[in-house]
Amino acid sequence: MNAPSRARRGNTPAVKDEWLSSLIVHFTVVVAVLALILPIAHIVVHGAPMLTPSFLLQGPAQGGRAGGIGPILVSTAMIVGISLAAALPIALGTAILLSEFLRGSKVVVPIVKCSLDILAGVPSVVFGLFGLAFFCRWMGLGYSILAGGLTLGCMILPILTRTFCSAIDQISGHYRTAAIALGLNRTATVWHLTLPVAIRGLTAGLVLGLTRALAETAVLLFTSGYADRMPESVLDSGRSVSVHIYELATNVPGGQHAAYGSAFVLLLLLALISLAIHFTSDRLQAKLLGTSLSIGR
Repeated sequence: MNAPSRARRGNTPAVKDEWLSSLIVHFTVVVAVLALILPIAHIVVHGAPMLTPSFLLQGPAQGGRAGGIGPILVSTAMIVGISLAAALPIALGTAILLSEFLRGSKVVVPIVKCSLDILAGVPSVVFGLFGLAFFCRWMGLGYSILAGGLTLGCMILPILTRTFCSAIDQISGHYRTAAIALGLNRTATVWHLTLPVAIRGLTAGLVLGLTRALAETAVLLFTSGYADRMPESVLDSGRSVSVHIYELATNVPGGQHAAYGSAFVLLLLLALISLAIHFTSDRLQAKLLGTSLSIGR
């Protein structure tokens, strides 16, 4: 092919369209990566210098301008722990019920899943108002860590349930057929086959719910309160890290440095917990599948 022919081929509309599409895709990827990296880099640059042992262990002083976030971290751990303890068993049980025991239902399963999708899209401030009315006032818990954790559990429950359902639904039907051929009943199939195989998807759902709980602010503004002292029980008021960041950034003059430090600690917590859960799930899956195979033999 001579040079003029190659030049004409390079100027065809198809080649130009392919070049333009490639340019748009690369530009979109660059924008997406920058949108992810720049905020994190900004927080790291301004917050990393605040990360000292005293900042992690001491209590806030001067309205949060000085001191640390020790009591804030304890309150956050208690709130998130209560929310997961309340939501995880219900979410996992509901997912197993919908995806295994009611798998062939054409009425119940679609209605429940549609309801869960609607609840997952409800704004967090609505859950906050619900928690304020039900847990804080009707149940008499007041502004407390327990009320905040239970309300947060209600908020992450539909997210956990839907992700757990998706993880279980993605398991190939060949596994269930093999379990039936081996004579396993449905309960044994769930515990020794379905859950071990689906553990990676279940882990992804757990990380999603956990990170949502750690970063939530609006729900806790209505339910757990603002107290920044060390909590003595779950009935005490407690301030989460996200609420602490909001308070320092909006209501405390001169609190920006502590806000950046708290945001950096929150990012570290999210990253470390996510890595720890994924690492543990890989080890647990290998152990459970090995045990299940030995039981099958």
